[in-house]
Amino acid sequence: MAGVPTSVVAAGGLVAGYGVARWTKKRPLGGVALAAAGVVAAREWQRKAGNVTAVALSGAYVAAFAGSHPLAKKIGAWPSVFAVAGGVALASWVAADRRS
Repeated sequence: MAGVPTSVVAAGGLVAGYGVARWTKKRPLGGVALAAAGVVAAREWQRKAGNVTAVALSGAYVAAFAGSHPLAKKIGAWPSVFAVAGGVALASWVAADRRS
């Protein structure tokens, strides 16, 4: 994963998690994709920016996943997923990626 910005990994994990769950109709598979990307991103956040930043960004990643559900009721599923993915990508870039 060297060279791939954590902002891309985190946003991709949110989008892929939802996409896999939707297209396979198996929510646990979407959860696997979401979790795998989250673990990769968290390790890189820790390596690039330290423990405190990694914990904060991991919390933002989980909050984005959880927050996408009520947001989807207002704006639709895909727009919600893209909105929270964009938010996490921005936070990740600001806190970890732009330093590299």
